[in-house]
Amino acid sequence: MHAFTIKDMENLSGIKAHTLRIWEQRYRLMIPKRGDSNHRVYDNEDLKQLLRISFLYHNGFKISHIARLQQDALKALALNQLQRKPFGSLQNQLLEAMIDFDDLSFSQALNYAMRQLGVEECMLQVVYPYLEKTGLFWLTNSAMPVQEHFASNIIRHRLLTEIDALPRATGSPQRYLLFTPPGEHHEIPLLFIYYMLKKAGKNVLYAGAGIDTDTLQLIAGRPVTHLFYYQITNFMKQQPEEYASRLCQDFSTQQVVAGGPVTRQITNRLPNLTVLNSLQSQLDYLRKV
Repeated sequence: MHAFTIKDMENLSGIKAHTLRIWEQRYRLMIPKRGDSNHRVYDNEDLKQLLRISFLYHNGFKISHIARLQQDALKALALNQLQRKPFGSLQNQLLEAMIDFDDLSFSQALNYAMRQLGVEECMLQVVYPYLEKTGLFWLTNSAMPVQEHFASNIIRHRLLTEIDALPRATGSPQRYLLFTPPGEHHEIPLLFIYYMLKKAGKNVLYAGAGIDTDTLQLIAGRPVTHLFYYQITNFMKQQPEEYASRLCQDFSTQQVVAGGPVTRQITNRLPNLTVLNSLQSQLDYLRKV
């Protein structure tokens, strides 16, 4: 069982802590347990209940009506509304399935989103918001690494299937080498970049996660025009700006493209460096290549 604070519940559900306290007092809804210091503590089942309540509340149901529902009725109503507004709660479905290690439910929700929205919109509207919520789990020490690995592996395999289904590039003079730096093992954004580049007809050489400079030297000896890396965290001794500058120096005849939140720390504007430090800048770049 994981223990969530009321602030965690706010961040994960979108329902303000102040509102939760009011619902608790007025409707006897979401009654928490109490920790050693008498602060509110919630568990996995509480979180799943609140995710369903949040979905219904944000889709027009009055909280007075929701509060009267038994657990089975609440779940049934949420599922019924989900069929009418299938995309609104898919992030929460993925989150619930991750908490319970429910690979079937996780895969079904992801596959449904892919079919209905297409790969690009599924990633933007469902997977990325889900990953942001998963990040909140990490920040609050509420998720085990195995949970993230469980879910990420399913997403990874689905993206690889979509990538393999795209036709091979022919005639493009550009060839992108994709990788993450040493210590960076978050691979899903890089796989999405792979998908977008291949869809645009570019040649892609996918090196994968945690690639050191010596390995890059070996791989980039092949005809490569762009080195594109993605970085969410930094576990290297080098600072992000130093790392980017070194890459630009070592591969001075090639273009270096740096993406991910950590690249906001890069201020140097070198001739062969492109910095994409926001999701929108990455999308703009990928849609124009």
